[in-house]
Amino acid sequence: MKKTTQFAISSLAIMLLFGCAQGDETMTDKSMQICGDKPNCVSTLDSREDHNIAPFTLTSGDVTMLQISDVALTLPGARMAELNAEYARLESVSRIMRFIDDLELRIDGDQLIVRSESRVGYSDFGVNRKRTEALREALKTAGLIQ
Repeated sequence: MKKTTQFAISSLAIMLLFGCAQGDETMTDKSMQICGDKPNCVSTLDSREDHNIAPFTLTSGDVTMLQISDVALTLPGARMAELNAEYARLESVSRIMRFIDDLELRIDGDQLIVRSESRVGYSDFGVNRKRTEALREALKTAGLIQ
């Protein structure tokens, strides 16, 4: 076997194993935390320009996490990981490499706290920001946020 073919097969195997090994059944709730220093996270609670996303204001006090999570589940690659009355964590899985990002949602008064972070890697190339803005548009369309 040629060295380049062997290298390609080995590299692919490592990437697949790395991508599949991201599952974590004991994820902690980080919804109230600001992002770390890596540019792979955005949050409504983080004031730093590279990490901040604009607030999500609920249309009424009657909006439930079940309604919000139903809309969030329409995002590409989204699957439910945890859900209760005030909090939801969805995992967003990339199509090709199967990388997992965590999208956390928490109702706090009339605000929806939103935090989206990649589990691995340094940069996410803006994927988490795009996801949260897609969520914003979907929630607006559904009449759940202003």
